[in-house]
Amino acid sequence: MSGSLRGNVGKKDAKAQRAAGKVPCVIYGGKEQVHFTTDETSFKTVLYTPNSYLINVNVDGKEYLTVLQDVQSHPVSDRILHADFLELDPVKPVIISAPIRIKGTSPGVLRGGKLVKKARKLKVKALIQHLPDEVIIDISNLDLGQAIRISDLKLDGVEFLDTPGAVIATVLTTRNVEPTTPGK
Repeated sequence: MSGSLRGNVGKKDAKAQRAAGKVPCVIYGGKEQVHFTTDETSFKTVLYTPNSYLINVNVDGKEYLTVLQDVQSHPVSDRILHADFLELDPVKPVIISAPIRIKGTSPGVLRGGKLVKKARKLKVKALIQHLPDEVIIDISNLDLGQAIRISDLKLDGVEFLDTPGAVIATVLTTRNVEPTTPGK
């Protein structure tokens, strides 16, 4: 993503930039705040996806490694009004929301149970080199009535910040569950 520095920082300037199809943005978390504008179309690959991305922002020839922290949209037109980027430091941990991807086939689902995903993203804290693109949840051992909780997850160099007892995925019993018989 590339942008150009904003000369003036204020409501009138921001309004003029939006009218020209630009989005006022700010990068913070580094030595100084950087106010810049970029095209609204440059947000499509970053914003309309469940994944979290590290974004290289080029502002007038200077590179910043960032993560998209917040986006403000117009309540009616859904146009992007403002974006905040957090500048990353390789020695400081970063907190992001990482998407969850389910993998495997649950024996409980094969017997007629219903898999219920209770969360779509997890809040994680890690150094840049350990940040996961997604958190993969293996449900191969999940039977009827069982659940996977945040406390069950382990990733090297990653700390999960959500409540440890919170359920991520569970297999609920339905009416058409195949009964288990002793000896099978």
